Amino acid sequence: MRDLVVTADDFGLSVEVNEAVEQAHRHGILTAASLMVGSPASGDAVERARRLPGLRVGLHLTLIEAAPVLAPELIPDLVDATGLFRANMARSGAAMFFLPSVRRQLVDEIDAQFAAFARTGLPLDHVNAHKHFHLHPTIAGALIAVGHRYGMRAVRVPAEPVGIVRRVDRAAPSLIPAITAPFTHMLGARLRRAGLSVPDQVFGLAWSGAMVAERLVAVLDRLPPGLTEIYTHPATTGGFPGSAPGYRYADEAAALVDPAVKAAAARSGAVLGGFSDFG
Repeated sequence: MRDLVVTADDFGLSVEVNEAVEQAHRHGILTAASLMVGSPASGDAVERARRLPGLRVGLHLTLIEAAPVLAPELIPDLVDATGLFRANMARSGAAMFFLPSVRRQLVDEIDAQFAAFARTGLPLDHVNAHKHFHLHPTIAGALIAVGHRYGMRAVRVPAEPVGIVRRVDRAAPSLIPAITAPFTHMLGARLRRAGLSVPDQVFGLAWSGAMVAERLVAVLDRLPPGLTEIYTHPATTGGFPGSAPGYRYADEAAALVDPAVKAAAARSGAVLGGFSDFG
C-alpha cells in the first residue's frame, strides 16, 4: 500500500503563496498545507481553506526568522531588537536547551500558536516546524506536551531516503539528510512513543525550494510503500516579503499542476490525502 500526502509549507506567508496553494489543490496533486498562524496573510489563507474542504491544513510551527504570535515583551529571549524571532538557530537552540526561563517562553509561544490555529476552526491535520526546528529535543518535548492538549495526531519527521534521492539526481546534496539522520531517528521514535502518527519517509529536504516537475515525477515513479509526505514551497511568484532567496516558487507551483506529475501520481497507485485521512 502507498499513501501519499503532498504538502505546501508556509501557507499564510503571503497572498502569492496562498494563491498557489489554492490552484495546486483545485487543479493538481496538492492535498495539504501547513499554516503559519502569525504571518501577514494567514487570514487570507484561512478564508481560502474554508472554501476548500478537501484541503487538509496543519500548523507550521514558526520559531525562527518570523513574527511571533505573543507580544515580543512576553518572550524577550526568543526575539531580537525588531521583535522577530532570532535568526541564529544554534544560539537560540542552545538557550532553549540550557535556560529554564527561555524554555518557559518557548512553551508559551508554542501554546499561543496552537491556540491561534484552534481559533480558525479548521481541523488540525498535522504539525511541522519551519526549517524543521522541531528536530531540537527541547522543542520536540514542548511540541508533544502542548500538542496533545490541542488534539495533535500527526507530526512530520523529515527522514528522507538518501538512496532514492541519489537515484533521481546523482548531483543532489546528500550531506543535509546524512547529518540530520540521527536526529530524525530520535524524533520519530519519540513521537511514536507519544502515540503520534509520522510518515515513513519524507521528500523535500535535499531539493528544498526546487521540487520541480521532473523531480516530482522521478520521486513518484520510485515511491516506496507506506505513508510518504512530499513537501513543497509553491507561490505564484517569488520576491515577496519573507521569501527565501533562490527558491523556485513559481516552478514548484507549476510542478504541482503539471500533467506529467499528475500522471505519475496516478501511475504510482498511491492514495492521496492528508494525514487525518490515513489514521
